[in-house]
Amino acid sequence: MVRELDIKNAEQVARINRLACEAPYEVWLSSGTVMLDARSLLGLYALIGQRAKVVTEDDINPKALNKLVAKMG
Repeated sequence: MVRELDIKNAEQVARINRLACEAPYEVWLSSGTVMLDARSLLGLYALIGQRAKVVTEDDINPKALNKLVAKMG
């Protein structure tokens, strides 16, 4: 499943990382050219100021993913 997210600042990066670490499934962020594990804090800083896609496995509940992405924003 894929949802889009604008990454604006370092505080948001930290929140995305924390939420991804708490999620019971893998969460990835893609900028189109790069795919990063959202549990890797260092890599996420490269996405500040960009629109990224939040990517998970297809069998994740869409409502749960929407809730997660809303908290990330």
